[in-house]
Amino acid sequence: MKKIAVFTSGGDAPGMNACIRAIVRGAAYHGVEVFGIVRGYNGMIKGDIIPLNSQSVSNIIQRGGTILKSARSKEFMTAEGRQKAYDKLQELGIEGLVAIGGNGTFTGAEIFYNEFKIPTVGAPGTIDNDLYGTDYTIGFDTAVNTALDAVDKIRDTADSHDRVFFIEVMGRDSGYIAIQCAIAGGAESVMIPENLTSVDEISAILQKGFDKKKSSSIVIVAEGDEEGNAQIVAKKIKDKMGENLDIRVTTLGHIQRGGIPTAYDRILASRLGLGALEGLLRGEKNVMAGVVNNQLIYTPFHDTITKKKPVSEDLIRMVEILST
Repeated sequence: MKKIAVFTSGGDAPGMNACIRAIVRGAAYHGVEVFGIVRGYNGMIKGDIIPLNSQSVSNIIQRGGTILKSARSKEFMTAEGRQKAYDKLQELGIEGLVAIGGNGTFTGAEIFYNEFKIPTVGAPGTIDNDLYGTDYTIGFDTAVNTALDAVDKIRDTADSHDRVFFIEVMGRDSGYIAIQCAIAGGAESVMIPENLTSVDEISAILQKGFDKKKSSSIVIVAEGDEEGNAQIVAKKIKDKMGENLDIRVTTLGHIQRGGIPTAYDRILASRLGLGALEGLLRGEKNVMAGVVNNQLIYTPFHDTITKKKPVSEDLIRMVEILST
């Protein structure tokens, strides 16, 4: 394999640039020509593909976002769109791909291989940490630290005014950010999609705190919780516990996706990027590079896409015990 391309797709995550850098520098080391596809599958279809070298990725390891941009592509979901993408890769002689992204990215790559035999190895880039086949994904650690910084600040004002704060963090289908923020931020409770916690249970926890003369409380809510987002949950709690309860809601939103990646994310991204590249050069295809128990492994896209990555029951139990 003499020519490969790298692209980022789906939601951006801090550390993606470190991953791109590792792939490009690794390709240079192995004597492989490397291209960057701008704006993911959309750029592949349009032929927005640029040559990269070691200088191209100088001074990006500390930057958030992705220098290759990201976009969602409805056209790539069609056979006609994938044919256009294949034709553009053929024009440049690109023989393999490294995809940095999540489930949607890897689903597209698997379909693309089945139709055109272009091999892809993935690197898990998503702040949600919800991909089966790796203990941590690129961007997760930074997102947790960003959210935790906000939780710490909110606790100061919650304590000053004897308030209950419901803080919504990202996680439409995953509670990983929420559970780690709850533990590290000393929250009284957490609500995540993987574990149903009813409004009655939250009310009981808050009341227990009031009985112990707690003056303020923090509840972390993942945006995809079954009871609803933080606004909905807060209204249900207020309706149940009475108008005198002083409740505030903060939705952290997209600040969790941005910012300077932590040292952990830079190292993880570098390891996964190089692992994905070298796997591709060895003949791996339709797999995601991941780190499990500090060992680099490759998991088939099919498993990454279809298998659920559970939140540890020990972590859920820990929040309950430490909030007493």
